[in-house]
Amino acid sequence: MKRHLILLLFISMICLCASGCVGSGVTEAEASREGLAETDDGGDVVDLTEMSSTMVYAEVYNIMTRPFSYLGKTIKIKGPYVQQYSEEVGKRYHYVLVEDAAACCQQGMEFIWSGDHIYPEDYPNEKAEIEIEGLFSSYEEHDRTYFYLLVDSIAT
Repeated sequence: MKRHLILLLFISMICLCASGCVGSGVTEAEASREGLAETDDGGDVVDLTEMSSTMVYAEVYNIMTRPFSYLGKTIKIKGPYVQQYSEEVGKRYHYVLVEDAAACCQQGMEFIWSGDHIYPEDYPNEKAEIEIEGLFSSYEEHDRTYFYLLVDSIAT
């Protein structure tokens, strides 16, 4: 029985990983058609730093698959810092990585640090453990909606 439960959990995690690796890339019109464009009054705080790794990954999965329901909420999260430069857009993107309990899958949550900050001088070292808290927001780029956390500070 215990083996079956572990196998079922393992298969579930693989399914989550496979679907979690796909970017949201959801347009607002698509979200409205699918009933996902539920916004909140902004009063909620989702503190992922106090959850188990399994719960954090599940909550991040929810955020990535139903992003419009998190708009305006404050999200607190911690994990390794990574960045990526896009030649196509000419822009650097910053992320905090969230790993699942088995450490086999990761999901990056983009953040934008408010104010004037210069990369790399003002940013943490690559893979440094950071904690951020910010307002879940969105922007349009290449006719798509992308989601990020607007943060005021980065704690290392």
